[in-house]
Amino acid sequence: MKGQVAASAVAFASLRREGFVPSGDLALVVVADEEVGGARGDDGYGLRWLVQAHPEAARCDYAVNEGGGDRLVLGGKPVYLCATAEKMSAPFKLRVHGRSGHASMPGIADNALVKAARYVEALGDYEPAPELIPEARGFLEAVLGEAPPVEEALARAQALDPMLPALVQPLLALTLSPTMIDASHQVNVIPALCEVTVDCRLLPEQTPADAEPLIRAVLGEGEYELEWVSATGGTRSALDTSLWDAIERFTSGIEAGARLAPIACPGFTDSHYLREAYGTVAYGFFPIKEMDAVDATKLVHSANERIAVNDLELGVAMLRAIAREVLA
Repeated sequence: MKGQVAASAVAFASLRREGFVPSGDLALVVVADEEVGGARGDDGYGLRWLVQAHPEAARCDYAVNEGGGDRLVLGGKPVYLCATAEKMSAPFKLRVHGRSGHASMPGIADNALVKAARYVEALGDYEPAPELIPEARGFLEAVLGEAPPVEEALARAQALDPMLPALVQPLLALTLSPTMIDASHQVNVIPALCEVTVDCRLLPEQTPADAEPLIRAVLGEGEYELEWVSATGGTRSALDTSLWDAIERFTSGIEAGARLAPIACPGFTDSHYLREAYGTVAYGFFPIKEMDAVDATKLVHSANERIAVNDLELGVAMLRAIAREVLA
C-alpha cells in the first residue's frame, strides 16, 4: 500500500507535467487510519472523517484503491486479481455461563470453559451452504472459462491448481474462525463465565442480522449470549463499468495471455466509505508481476516488507493509463 501511494503521487505529477487535461476531476486522496477502519476517536479519522466533514473533497464516480493486483499462474496462464468487493469484518463474542467454584472440587461447580468447548468445536466445524456470488462467478469464469455449478466449484478449482480452493472457498460463504478465549484468571478457580471471540467474515452485502440465525442454529440451545462487536466493510461495485474495461485492457498488455479476474477481498479497505457515501465504483488494483503472490502476502506488515522497483513502475503505468482512458 505504501508503494501504491508513492506510485500514485508519481503518476499524478507526471500527468501534470505533461499537460494532461482530464475531462473531469482527477483527485489523489491520501488518508490515515485505514488499518483500524478509521474508527479511533468519537468522529473517526481518515476517509471516514473526510466523507462526513468534507464530502465534496472525496466525491468521485470511480476510484482505484488498494486490495488487489496479485498475480497467479493458473493452467500456465497469468491471472491478475482485481478486488471489486469486500467481505464484511463482523467479529462477535460468545459468552457461555456456568457456576464458579474451587478447582480442587469440580463437582460443586459448572465449568463455563468446559461448556464452551462444544460451541467452539461446532463453530470450527461449520460448513455453510455455498453461494455463487457475482465475484465468485466472475473469478471462476476468468480462470476456468466457465462458472460451474456451485457444488462443483471447489473440485474444479482443485483440478486446476491444488492451492486454488483456499482462495475460492471464502468467496462462496461466510467464514467463522474462533480466535480468542477468556475464562478464569486463577489456576484454582473454575470459571463461571467463558468468553470466546470469533472472527466472522460475511459475504458482500450480507449483514449480521442475516448471519445470526445461521450461527445460532449451529450453536443450538444453551446458556450463552451472542454479541456483535463491530461490522466494517461488506460492499461491492459492479463489474460492467468503464473502469473495469480500462483495467482489463491494461492487464491484457502486461504480458502474453494475461487475464483480469474479480475477487471479493476477505478483509476490508477504505473503499466501503466511498461506496456508501457516493455510490462510487471502487476497485482494489495494483499489479504485482515481479514478486510471487504468496511471498508478497507473507511480507505484508512483516519484517523486510518491500516491493520490486519494476512493480512500482508498472503501477505508475497502470494509473497513468487508467486516468488517460477513463478521463480522455
